[in-house]
Amino acid sequence: MSISRMRLRGALGQAGTIAVTLLGLLLLTFVIGRMMPADPVRAIVGEEASPEIYQQVFQQLGLDRPLWEQFLRYLGDVLTGDFGTSIRTGKPVIEDILHVMPATIELATFAILIGAGLGIPLGVTAAVNKDRWPDHLVRVFSLFGHSMPIFWTGMIALIVFYAHLGWVGGSGRMSQFYIGMVPDVTGFLLIDSLIAGEMDVFASAVNHLILPAALLGYSSSAYITRMTRSFMLDQLGQEYMVTARVKGLSRRQTIWRHAFGNIRVQLVTIIALAYGGLLEGAVLIETVFAWPGFGQYLTNNLIIGDMNAVMTCVLIVGVIFIALNLLSDLLYRLFDPRTK
Repeated sequence: MSISRMRLRGALGQAGTIAVTLLGLLLLTFVIGRMMPADPVRAIVGEEASPEIYQQVFQQLGLDRPLWEQFLRYLGDVLTGDFGTSIRTGKPVIEDILHVMPATIELATFAILIGAGLGIPLGVTAAVNKDRWPDHLVRVFSLFGHSMPIFWTGMIALIVFYAHLGWVGGSGRMSQFYIGMVPDVTGFLLIDSLIAGEMDVFASAVNHLILPAALLGYSSSAYITRMTRSFMLDQLGQEYMVTARVKGLSRRQTIWRHAFGNIRVQLVTIIALAYGGLLEGAVLIETVFAWPGFGQYLTNNLIIGDMNAVMTCVLIVGVIFIALNLLSDLLYRLFDPRTK
């Protein structure tokens, strides 16, 4: 079989896997929506509605039909881009999510840069100095980041760095004074403020972003540090490391060029999963900092039982992880030619 046919079969197999995964995700999302204790009809008509109105809306939503028919209808709506209307805002759910998602992407991107920027060098340092004081210090650092509840550290950080010291901004994405000054072009406040030439707004946005991004970054760095240390210890114990030193390579070269070079593929997966976790798991930090992002949107709609919004959020979280896995596969091919 030629290489081109093998690649075609591989691409078709991957496409089939993605299709099956997405179908399973849609089915899971549908089941979650039906198992939730919230009553979508009551959320629409209110508690005082008559039984006749309740029954009318119940039939309009198709809830009187068999489950398999409801699922096919849900599947058709999703495939045509119809995710329903939010009860809370009265707008299409997808429009709401496109409005709040840039705030979370902005927060999560800066957080993962901090997390990877701290976690990778600390993990390498801990592995190289195994069972010595730098290793113990890094492990304590990681333990605190992994164990401390993020909502607790968020509140303490606000009290210390905002209320008492005044080093950073408080809640929200920028100061109240600047709200409405920058046109919403991309949804990313840092980019939009630069496009508009509003450097004061940009500075305010950075000032408000630093603290929540640093806290999320510290939390993710704990995981990245531990995994980097584990991967590096495995490589440092290999025979090729001794051979590299015998050939005259410096300690720095053997550590970073050979040992670290061999764990890059594994770190791609770890960082991708950590980034996905930040995108869908920033609920608590967004609540503490009143950050108008995806996590806060999901929380607010879950509280009132807005199932269209909740089901769409769950679906998007799954799609994010599928997309990150695909990105990881592409980066594998870049970092490791053997996977091509």
